[in-house]
Amino acid sequence: MQATTPTASRPGVGERIIAVINRDPRAAPHGTRNDAVLAAVLFAGAACLALFTDDGSRPDPAGWALLLAGHAPLVGRRHRPLLTLCLVAVPIAAFHALDYNHSAPVPATMVALYSIATTGTVRRTLVSGALVIGVGLTMNGLTNPEGMIELLRITGWVVAVLFCGIDVRFYRQYVASIVERAERAERTREEEARRRVAEERLRVARDLHDLLAHSITLIGVQTSVAAHVLTADPERLDRTAVAKALDDIAETCRSARGELRTTLEVLRAQDAAAVPDARGPLPGLSALPDLAESARLAGADVDLSVRADDVPPAVGAAVYRITQEALTNAVRHAGPRPSVRVEVHTERGALRLSVTDDGTGPDPSGTPGFGLLGMRERARSVGGTLDAGPREDAGGFEVTAVLPTPATPLTTTTTITSERAG
Repeated sequence: MQATTPTASRPGVGERIIAVINRDPRAAPHGTRNDAVLAAVLFAGAACLALFTDDGSRPDPAGWALLLAGHAPLVGRRHRPLLTLCLVAVPIAAFHALDYNHSAPVPATMVALYSIATTGTVRRTLVSGALVIGVGLTMNGLTNPEGMIELLRITGWVVAVLFCGIDVRFYRQYVASIVERAERAERTREEEARRRVAEERLRVARDLHDLLAHSITLIGVQTSVAAHVLTADPERLDRTAVAKALDDIAETCRSARGELRTTLEVLRAQDAAAVPDARGPLPGLSALPDLAESARLAGADVDLSVRADDVPPAVGAAVYRITQEALTNAVRHAGPRPSVRVEVHTERGALRLSVTDDGTGPDPSGTPGFGLLGMRERARSVGGTLDAGPREDAGGFEVTAVLPTPATPLTTTTTITSERAG
């Protein structure tokens, strides 16, 4: 394999010319130096025209001085184009008035006009061109009244140079707008990527909160049951009840560990190709009976009713997480042996979820958590709404959510009633 030489990646002459045309002349590197070289080249060309053409008399020392004075201001044409044109026009007008070679200073005048056309507004360009044409016609009329062809030639060159400069200016603006749109699109993509990363982090945080809060609450309740059995009557120890409580704790830990591993794989994956489906299957309505069973193991009487089918996975996952958090709050705050009713059904293109209990509700003096906030965020993530608060007609707490979903027939009716084990 041959090494890549520096010349292989160097842009060609055509690419460099296009880059110069596209670039704003006022932002070009080494602009003053390049303009000084241009002024020297134009002066050399003017000297050749003055010496080798017969369009007027040859310049004397005063003429050469005027010709040099007409080229020197071109060094600042990028930053002061209008001032440059004025400084060029004065000595060149005198040069023409003294009937020196009229072709010699023409290139310098055209470059000054081109600089105004490429850097100024259209109005300023047209006004400057009209003034130059007027001065040129006046000088030509005084020095050569019968040269009508010369008048047309001067006017044609000025108009052509001005329109060429205006066209280049519009082309540069078009290129600049394309570059600006590309940069804005790139910034938009970066902002979108950052937004998605933030949303994914928030989603993982919500999942971890729901998972850990639910599992730790169940483990705490089950541990309390085992401790009560051990200390209630040590001489008549119910080994079966203790073993069942410990088995429930182990099962809760295994379930939490598996779900925690699925959630954390999102953070450990480097890219989508390495782990095509790091999130695993989303929990949905089919997993609600397991939540009811977990709450039953924690001592709650759960009545679960599901009358829905074929809901979108995102909506099913939102229902699962909201129900999980609501049951966790009921087990934690509703008091001993609460009765909880969970209803899920579709109506008018929406999925309605209701979780009610007959407990005492959260302690107002306690430290507020993120449970209710997380449930509202879950509902908003799929375009739904959620209300939570004490029940007005009876004691207890109620969580209701309305999540939009395509209208589907009620093909499945599932009713599960879970009662606390004795």
